[in-house]
Amino acid sequence: MRRIAALGLESPAIPSLVTCLTHLNLSGSYFQGEIPSQISYLSKLASLDLSFNPQLKWKEDTWKRLLQNATDLRELVLDYTDMSSVSINIFNLSSSLVTLGLRGTWPRGNLTNDIFCLPKFQHLYLSDNEYLQSQLPQVNCRNSSLSILDLSNSRFQGSIPPSLSNLTHLTYLDLSFNSLNGSIPSSLLTLPRLTFLNLNGNHLSGQIPNVFPQSNRFEKLHLSGNYLGGELPSTISNLQHLIMLDLSENEFSGQIPSSLFGLTQLSYVRCSHNKLQGPLPNRIAGFSNLITLLLDDNLLNGTIPSWCLSLPSLKDLRLSGNKFIGLISANISNSLENLDLSYNKLQGNIPATFFSLANLTELDLSSNNLSGSVHFPFFSKLQNLQYLYLSQNELTLNFESNVNNYSFSYLKSLDLSFMGLTEFPKLSGKVPNLSFLDLSNNKIHGRVPNWLHEMRSLYLLDLSHNRLTQSLNQFSRNHQLKVLYLSFNSLSGDISSSICNASSIRILQVSHNKLTGIIPQCLANSSSLEVLDLQLNKLHGTLPTFSNNCGLRTLDLYGNQLEGSLPESLSNCTHMEDLDLGNNQLEDTFPHWLQSLPNLTVLVLRANKLYGPIASLKTKHGFPSLVVFDISSNNFSGPIPKSLIQNFEAMKDVVQDDGWQYISTSLTGRKIYTDSVTVTTKAITITMEKIRKDFVSIDLSKNRFEGEIPNVIGELHSLRGFNLSHNRFSGRIPQSLGNLTNLESLDLSSNMLTGNIPTELNNLNFLEVLNLSNNHLVGAIPQGEQFNTFSNDSYKGNSGLCGLPLTRKCSKDPEQHSLPSLTIKREQGFEFGWKPVAIGYGCGMVFGVGMGCCVLLKGKPLWLVRMVA
Repeated sequence: MRRIAALGLESPAIPSLVTCLTHLNLSGSYFQGEIPSQISYLSKLASLDLSFNPQLKWKEDTWKRLLQNATDLRELVLDYTDMSSVSINIFNLSSSLVTLGLRGTWPRGNLTNDIFCLPKFQHLYLSDNEYLQSQLPQVNCRNSSLSILDLSNSRFQGSIPPSLSNLTHLTYLDLSFNSLNGSIPSSLLTLPRLTFLNLNGNHLSGQIPNVFPQSNRFEKLHLSGNYLGGELPSTISNLQHLIMLDLSENEFSGQIPSSLFGLTQLSYVRCSHNKLQGPLPNRIAGFSNLITLLLDDNLLNGTIPSWCLSLPSLKDLRLSGNKFIGLISANISNSLENLDLSYNKLQGNIPATFFSLANLTELDLSSNNLSGSVHFPFFSKLQNLQYLYLSQNELTLNFESNVNNYSFSYLKSLDLSFMGLTEFPKLSGKVPNLSFLDLSNNKIHGRVPNWLHEMRSLYLLDLSHNRLTQSLNQFSRNHQLKVLYLSFNSLSGDISSSICNASSIRILQVSHNKLTGIIPQCLANSSSLEVLDLQLNKLHGTLPTFSNNCGLRTLDLYGNQLEGSLPESLSNCTHMEDLDLGNNQLEDTFPHWLQSLPNLTVLVLRANKLYGPIASLKTKHGFPSLVVFDISSNNFSGPIPKSLIQNFEAMKDVVQDDGWQYISTSLTGRKIYTDSVTVTTKAITITMEKIRKDFVSIDLSKNRFEGEIPNVIGELHSLRGFNLSHNRFSGRIPQSLGNLTNLESLDLSSNMLTGNIPTELNNLNFLEVLNLSNNHLVGAIPQGEQFNTFSNDSYKGNSGLCGLPLTRKCSKDPEQHSLPSLTIKREQGFEFGWKPVAIGYGCGMVFGVGMGCCVLLKGKPLWLVRMVA
């Protein structure tokens, strides 16, 4: 690292040669420390570039002096230096300034109108400044010369001011990746010189104004990742200079205007992830220069017109996730490099012309209704093919060939899942660079061929949902393999420590098999293993000791026969997010030492032999990330510590997740490992094969907890499921439960609760399942809101309750509804069976059962979601 003092700026007598400098460029020179105040002596500077010196720091006084003295500055480029001590409000810039670059400098304060109105100012780059969390200023001047304005990724809020149209010289405007809302001002689209507009990644809504003038000069228009909707404007046909159009990830509907297909200069069109519908036109007048056409994930229907596949310059065509039907046209352009027609309803066989596409690198025809016989070696004619996806069709693949020397030299990813295969494909020596192979959901049996074990390039192998009966240990020869899926087969026998010879494995999923014996110690010693999923086998013995460099993110041993205590060495797994040891025979006290795991999101210890009280947690930050906490069907006792609930920080803030995101691990290719969990929610026990990140649940049911329900439960605002049933809780139902406005399921049945049902529970507008049965509650049942949806079963076994839906009417005398004289006897025992208890339910029961049925297979690709949905 160096200091600017090397130029002599800090010496007592600054050389006159230095003070006469007009151009100084020190960009990317690894300078550090504060900029010396003597830099202000360079009064003759016309151009100063100190960019890309991230450890070079400005002081506010130095900045002020420079601006006061360097009155001839025309170009000032300070990108990615440190201006966090400087307020943007004191930018008293020189009237001679033409270019100002302040990308990633992080100045403080609010952007003002003055900076736009300098008489000679033309270029302002102010992107990547997260401290500018303000609104865009109104532009009051009408004589601005500004032509380039980049304010992207700087957390600007509020609406786009229509006064930006006063910047009539603008050619380039980038407001992308901020938090702007409201509609797009129509005046912005009529700026006479504007050629580039980027509004990607904001919160804009409404329709695109239908105001594009015929004189417009737009070349690139980016509006993706907003909430724009309605039909696309018909005046889009006026954009005759348009080269690039990106409208993806919005809510546009209706048909694509035919005028769009007449734009002859377009080379890139992306309208993916919208609600566009209707057929594509059979004939078009433009698109002769089109290179990329992305219309995937819409509602487009009809047949795919032949022009769509035969455009002369087309390289990338993606029409997946629509409703196209019929045959695939044989008229196809040789320029194609990427072709994705997956997730439609296309029929017939693969056209023979596909096998002559010499430039094709990716072909995805998966999830259609294609049929007929395909001679698989024909694909080897596609000499540049890297990705081939044929899954979920009715094609019959013939792997036999009279030619011995054919090969797929560049093939990296091959998906033949859901193809009805009964044996392994004969690809020995044919796929030397294959890294991703999916043969799942077939009917394959027999031995795994040697060529699979010997492939050094193989990264991911999915053989799940087949009929394999061999031992897991045969895969110990796959030394380079990182991801191995073998779930839902009939693998049996012990897990030998030889499996650890496959030392590169990151994800090992062998759930739903017939494995026996103990878990090898070497698996717990691995630093590379991130996911170990052995749920629903017949493993026994004790848990191994986990090493200090444990790299596990997910450990799922649910539904085995494991016994003994919980090893405290699990606290060494500091990356752990999902720990599921449910439905075993573990016998120990509550593992309070797990509270130190900073990323632990899911903790399931249900249906074991755990016992004793849960001691108050001594740390203020225990379990900071936990959102699923299930210790039901054990033998825990005593009160619920207030400190335990207060530490559930991740349950306090409601996270809006409209993208249906899941707890998962991303992988190479199109695979994703999704964590699963078995829970009791909304009155039924279900296995959720995908855990939504906003699914927040606490289940303490079927234990021996006692005392009052802590009031601090009301602080867990993101709770969706809360189950305390079949315990010994006493006292009143806390009024604070009315704060849980996201709650969907509440089960307090079979306890010793007394008093009235709090009227605050009427605040729970999302409550679908309520069970307060078999307590000692008294008084009138609250009326209105969700309470009108619950049946008698929600309240049975409470002789002191009255009012609808019960037949017992409430007396006008409140004394008539007080707690009857009785002797409360402590219950002697509980049954810990797995049969769901039939409890009261409301209008949400259908939803609850539906959620239970809509389960997807763990380890399946995200693209499978669309098929099931």
